[in-house]
Amino acid sequence: MYTFSNRLRTFSFVLMIVGLIGIAWGFMNAPSTVEEAKEMIANQSSHDTHGTDHEVASTSHGEEDSHAKDDAHIETTGHETATASHGGGHDAKHDEHVFHQLKNRPWSAIYVAIFFFMMIALGTLAFYAIQHAAQAGWSIVLFRVMEAITAYLPIGTVILFLFLVLSGMHMNHVFAWMNPDLLDPAGDSYDKLLANKVSYLNVPWLLIRSAIYIGGWILYRWYARKQTLAQDDAPEGNVHYYKLVKASAMFLVFFLITESMMSWDWIMSIDHHWFSTLFGWYIFAGMIVSAITTIAIITIYLKSRGYLDFVNDSHLHDLAKFMFGFSIFWTYLWFSQFMLIWYANIPEEVTYYVQRFDEYKFPFLGMIVLNFALPILILMNSDYKRLPWFIIMAGILVLIGHYIDIYIMITPGSVGSNWSFFSPEVIGAALFFLGLFIYIVFNALTKAPLLAKGNPFIKESEQFHY
Repeated sequence: MYTFSNRLRTFSFVLMIVGLIGIAWGFMNAPSTVEEAKEMIANQSSHDTHGTDHEVASTSHGEEDSHAKDDAHIETTGHETATASHGGGHDAKHDEHVFHQLKNRPWSAIYVAIFFFMMIALGTLAFYAIQHAAQAGWSIVLFRVMEAITAYLPIGTVILFLFLVLSGMHMNHVFAWMNPDLLDPAGDSYDKLLANKVSYLNVPWLLIRSAIYIGGWILYRWYARKQTLAQDDAPEGNVHYYKLVKASAMFLVFFLITESMMSWDWIMSIDHHWFSTLFGWYIFAGMIVSAITTIAIITIYLKSRGYLDFVNDSHLHDLAKFMFGFSIFWTYLWFSQFMLIWYANIPEEVTYYVQRFDEYKFPFLGMIVLNFALPILILMNSDYKRLPWFIIMAGILVLIGHYIDIYIMITPGSVGSNWSFFSPEVIGAALFFLGLFIYIVFNALTKAPLLAKGNPFIKESEQFHY
């Protein structure tokens, strides 16, 4: 049995406390009035921060050299659809728009962290289900690690659901389409495109769909855990094992549908004028590579502490191969989505990338390097995939890269050009949910033996070498 060390438990609490301080700082420094927002922008306007880690002044929109860039800002943020005077930059509507963006900053930072760590748990659950449905033998010794990671899913998804509820109550403007003014035909901000999507993009229906997704995922996680523990207590029969094989196959069908819809609802709708038919697969690719990377890092940590002696370098080699392969898969989907949209140059599609390339160039390009170039260079060599410290190094880079990827997907549509990747609220949100994730996962490891000994293929897994 695993024992949750006091040092690691204390470390997780410290992360959560420091994270809460950073989040609180973000909310305390958010403007409470339009005048405060104007003053903040005025104080920032002397700094040229496009493409850096400093805050970007919204007044720079008046200095852009093309209407395409202005359109990108309007369409992707979605807080106003009427043509405002970006040249003046200080009319009432634009000032209110910037005010909402600045108020969104701590909310957006929290949402990035919520989604990222929930995504890791969900991706791990999908990878776990694939192993059962395929009746894989090599990965059985890793099942308890996977189950511990998925223990975060119930808490992570409930937190995300509460965030959606608060958004629907207009506690924030992360999802601009929730603003009722955009659906008033008599108002200046009437959004005809959004009105055509209102049968799908409305708060009650969003929450109902989300509850279905979350309920199905949690139900399978609970059932799978129950069956594997029962199989441990009944090693002479395989009834529970075959029940889980069938349940996993059915779950994967449910997962593929709900994962795509989840990506539309929880991420793509932030830029509600934009859409991509590849988006569900793109989210899945980032999700699965982040999940496998987390499995590898936790496994290596446990081995370093004297646990999981039945996990050998061939298991680690396979995990590293999956990290390498899904990084290539993620790159293929990223390039397919980017290249087709950029080459076609259709205004309602390309504005998504215009804003990110113009206003988020440093994290946008850095994310590609971290998610593609470095994993390729580091994990290309087969021998390196057997070195724990090398896998840890590559894994940290991969996780940082995919965190930035989620940041790039959420932040432009919620805070526009008023971003700061190294601000206290961004770092604080990441640290808080990292601490929560560590506490839940390692606490779950203490609840059951680290080896699923009742699985009929356990000997094959323990003797896995090549």
